[in-house]
Amino acid sequence: QVQLVESGGGLVQAGGSLRLACVVSGRTCMYYRMGWFRQFPGKEREFVASIGQISSMTYYADSVKGRFTISKDDAKNTVDLQMNDLKSEDTAIYYCAAVARLVPGWTPSDYDYWGRGTQVTVSS
Repeated sequence: QVQLVESGGGLVQAGGSLRLACVVSGRTCMYYRMGWFRQFPGKEREFVASIGQISSMTYYADSVKGRFTISKDDAKNTVDLQMNDLKSEDTAIYYCAAVARLVPGWTPSDYDYWGRGTQVTVSS
């Protein structure tokens, strides 16, 4: 089993920055890809970014390319999401997710483990 705990959410003005962190514990050797998703009220979770455990290859949603950066620290077992130039439309609950299988990693159904989420609110 893998446990995920997010932190770093909060309230920020448009144009500002936040850094989200996801601490991975448990059988950390099991995960193949880590992802960040977000969920708007009344909407399905949507893909934000992902990173490969071994390859470190990163993927981003078009809406965040150039503004968000996903990274990992294997020594600390963390996966971070640096969010710059935040916009009001980035307001959502952000979730960290992990999967231990070879999957595309673009959709929530690809992932086996989830954190509880952290709220990000961007004021305009």
